[in-house]
Amino acid sequence: MNTEKTPKLHLAILGVGLIGGAFGMALKDKLQDDIFITGNTRTEKSLHEAKALKAIDEGFLDPIECVQGADIIYLSTPVLQIVPLVKKILPHLKPGAILTDAGSTKSFIAKQIMDLLPENIYYVAGHPMTGREKSGVTAAHKDLFNNKCYVIVKDTGAPAKVVEKIVNLIKLTNANITTLTLEEHDRCASIISHIPHITAAALVNLLDKNPNDLESCITLAGGGFKDTTRIASSNADMWADICISNSEPIIEHLSQLQSLLSGVITSIAKKDRQAIHDYFVESKTRRDMILEETKDKYDLI
Repeated sequence: MNTEKTPKLHLAILGVGLIGGAFGMALKDKLQDDIFITGNTRTEKSLHEAKALKAIDEGFLDPIECVQGADIIYLSTPVLQIVPLVKKILPHLKPGAILTDAGSTKSFIAKQIMDLLPENIYYVAGHPMTGREKSGVTAAHKDLFNNKCYVIVKDTGAPAKVVEKIVNLIKLTNANITTLTLEEHDRCASIISHIPHITAAALVNLLDKNPNDLESCITLAGGGFKDTTRIASSNADMWADICISNSEPIIEHLSQLQSLLSGVITSIAKKDRQAIHDYFVESKTRRDMILEETKDKYDLI
């Protein structure tokens, strides 16, 4: 009788913040002692918080120590830190190790990582379409991925069985997985996520353009302003990196948004009520359709 135990899955999370922390919490909740999670953060305080919250089992300030012997490495740092981090840890990964990331842009990261990898190290690009306006591991929760869309990009050169291993792990978070190409992801993420964040920040910054009315505006600010601008409280480092690393789609879609707003300005200046009315009807019709189509698939954020 073979009594040899199957070794624990060793997951290393580099960047145990909101997303990395939630990923660790979700998997630890499901797998318990069948997974061993090491984590890397910038401060001792964050490491202690991550361990106390059961996002990790053991923490390291040095990413190289964190990945020693790891089967899967989950990269959840700001986007522009990911490739330099891969370069740093790559010589210290064991054969067969799998890299996957939670970066909000994909082409910029994936093409560089694929050029770096030796034959016995694999990469599966991913992006959980979830988040909060707060950052850090203390904002994380094991249910953050529940019923949210999680994009897996299959065209990064990893064998099917490697992709399947990552997919099966992500399924344990209760996320709903969809697949896109690198380019499809970046275009869609720009429209659905990146442009709304930039626009929310612009709405808040608009207050500073009207300093004489600032106090009165704040007094009037209610649920609509709060809901529309909620994501403007997101991490500035993360969003600066996203804008740099997905610049072409973002510029294209911001230009389209600029054109839409210019059209509204013209309609208002002409007091063209029908054109203004049509503008709002079109947006309501589209939004209602989106909510109806997605209600049984995943929660929108």
